Amino acid sequence: MIELRTPAEIEQMRPAGRFVADVLTTLSAKVGVGTNLLEIDEMAHAMIRERGAESCYIDYHPSFGASPFGKVICTSVNDAVLHGLPHDYVLRDGDLVSLDFAVSVDGWVADSAVSFVVGTATASDEKLIATSEEALAAGIAAAQPGGKVGDISAAISAVGRAAGYRINTQFGGHGVGRTMHGDPHIPNDGRAGRGFPLKPGLVIAIEPWFLATTDQIFTDPDGWTLRSADGSRGAHSEHTIAITPDGPLVLTARD
Repeated sequence: MIELRTPAEIEQMRPAGRFVADVLTTLSAKVGVGTNLLEIDEMAHAMIRERGAESCYIDYHPSFGASPFGKVICTSVNDAVLHGLPHDYVLRDGDLVSLDFAVSVDGWVADSAVSFVVGTATASDEKLIATSEEALAAGIAAAQPGGKVGDISAAISAVGRAAGYRINTQFGGHGVGRTMHGDPHIPNDGRAGRGFPLKPGLVIAIEPWFLATTDQIFTDPDGWTLRSADGSRGAHSEHTIAITPDGPLVLTARD
């Protein structure tokens, strides 16, 4: 069911968005060569406890997950692009890291993701990350009241294809509210002018992700981590936004 939020409810969602943004900003600054993925999860967990927030991941067990996730943040590295389950891995120079984080604060959820390279970055990785961020910005700009979900999807795919990337539509954006994942689904490819109307009060997560040389993925033996079929790297960018009469409001904007 698709729910529209009142202006007052959108205001109540701001603290969750601000907290998610602050956590990702803090982690992006702290994570580097030599950081263990389990340390990242521990840092995020400590910030959740300090804030009195509630993780959306730790008990999350959808049909595509082998078991409850058991951690509080997704840490996808190199050929892993989504749902990376934190494990005992120490980051090395040149690793491409995507952090995806969602929590509930006072009953309202926010969800966001960021990708970056620790240590020395290659030109191809920088392009991949920049394209995911550009596609996110294009998707947000297309999220105008009176438009359609397809406007967002078409804007994202146009940026990705222009950069030479293929588009996977198995996983994409989604509704956000009292729970992390809701309707409508926001695919990363589609036709402008099609799909659910973008009405004021709609709160969604927009999340373009691209793989360098494929659009095919498979699930790691851990039952969660999604990797590229050919071993190429991936990048993932995401914000939670609200549609308002004046346009999109980014609830998880980072300073």
